[in-house]
Amino acid sequence: MTGLFTSVLNMSITASFVALAVIAARLLLKRAPRVFSYALWLAVLVRLICPFSINSAFSFLSFLKPNVHPGTGTLEYIPQNIGLMQNPVINIGTGGINDALNSSLPPATPLASANPMQIIMDSAGIVWAAGIAVLLIYTVISYLKLIYSMKTATLVRDNIFETDRITSPFVCGFIKPKILIPTGLSEDELPYILAHERVHIRRLDYLVKPLAFLALIVHWFNPLMWISFALMSKDMEMSCDESVLKQLGNDVRCGYSNSLLSLSIRRSGFILGSPLAFGESDIKSRIQNILNYRKPALWGVALGVVVTAALVWSFTANPKNEKPAAPTTYLGYDIEAMMDNYTPYVGDNSKVVALINAMPWPAGTKRDRVELHTASPPYGITINFIMNDASGIKADGTLSGDAFYRNSVMLFSLIDNVDIINCNITDNSGNYDGASYNLSYMRENAENLFGREILHFADSAEHLKNLIDRLRNVTIDTNIIARSTDQATKAEIENYLEIIMSSPKTSSNPYDYIEAHRNEYDSIVKMGDEALDYLLPQIKKSPQKSLRDYIITALINDLSK
Repeated sequence: MTGLFTSVLNMSITASFVALAVIAARLLLKRAPRVFSYALWLAVLVRLICPFSINSAFSFLSFLKPNVHPGTGTLEYIPQNIGLMQNPVINIGTGGINDALNSSLPPATPLASANPMQIIMDSAGIVWAAGIAVLLIYTVISYLKLIYSMKTATLVRDNIFETDRITSPFVCGFIKPKILIPTGLSEDELPYILAHERVHIRRLDYLVKPLAFLALIVHWFNPLMWISFALMSKDMEMSCDESVLKQLGNDVRCGYSNSLLSLSIRRSGFILGSPLAFGESDIKSRIQNILNYRKPALWGVALGVVVTAALVWSFTANPKNEKPAAPTTYLGYDIEAMMDNYTPYVGDNSKVVALINAMPWPAGTKRDRVELHTASPPYGITINFIMNDASGIKADGTLSGDAFYRNSVMLFSLIDNVDIINCNITDNSGNYDGASYNLSYMRENAENLFGREILHFADSAEHLKNLIDRLRNVTIDTNIIARSTDQATKAEIENYLEIIMSSPKTSSNPYDYIEAHRNEYDSIVKMGDEALDYLLPQIKKSPQKSLRDYIITALINDLSK
């Protein structure tokens, strides 16, 4: 939901820039036929419904210099991962506005369970979806009411129907549009009205306007889009009027204006409920436009077509991304993917898995499940591997954990609040009878290796490369690894116990808790003697039997088998 909402926000920002440009262009084309102004709104509609576009040196958005996503051509003012950034940043192409917006965004809090910006984006996405639902329900109900009111309409001829339930003519329908007219129209008014509605049908306005309104529903939170929809509807009606005058001649301007004025007097304040119908609105402006209309010269029409086409192209095209593509892989590490998926929170599954996949693991191993331990600190990650060929990680008959250790340090630098990383390796090579190995690493020991925090290495691609170089040249103390394994195992067991005891709160049977968290329970059992050595003294510390004691007793029984 949040990712979709972010994409819609980016499209809405682009459409807002284009809408402002169209509004300005309408002023310059004020004396030109309204069909040109009406055509310009196509660029706004495209920007509202299409997240990507072609690149052009003549793009209107070139002066903004927004971020253009390579490959897809999408414009990103708000990053997709803004909810997971240490310092959220928005780039809408202008420095002053960027500074004002970014200074108001809440920074990440690594020790918290959720990023404040992530909460804001999630909540905004829910409100956005609720707004769409409300508007869709309103639109459907309004349209059904409109259809119901048509049941009493009387067929006049062809696709023209007459009813006393309306005071203004309009076009309704998608496949076979109908013209509905109010009863009591004079013979003098009818020709102008029917000619106007037939232009709507001939130009397929009965499809354009519903599509524009559906786009407005998706972008309902943007007030500029409501203004744009109103102006687009106005240009649609005025260009329709001009088309009628072009067909019937300027001599009908007086009669046509009188028919519109008569319709406005007949109204009793009723406003058409459905945006999918063509109600006649803004009568005063339309009459003024009709009286001032002059048939344009051929050269003026040709010039208007060229200018309008050029503007639509400029508004719909993305600026060219002239930055040369730089290599993203360094010694097997996908630097770009690692920078893109940096996260302050170990609980972000997609980011964590993407980071793991961006690293070179030993040949002969295949990554299996990734488990995230976020119930309580210390937070951890368990990466399960299947070893199909032991030659890549065996040295002198023993397991070499160097590659796993180096990659764990990389993960510590790219995930702010992870404290423990476990690498579980299951032998599937056929040489070691399906043996399993567990390597556990702690942030504390990794930082002791460098004598300081390692989070700053994720600040830039160059710093990450520097960390990779240093890890290649560092001598790994196997005693440190052995000590970290012991500490990490204890922390991991406590984390699993915390999860098991968390639910179901309504039960007093310890086995209900075990069954509710069978995966965590089995993970402790798989630790074997290490878990047994830790749990045996634990049971002696509590003379009174608690839920924890019963679960530990069950574990000891299973571990002793």
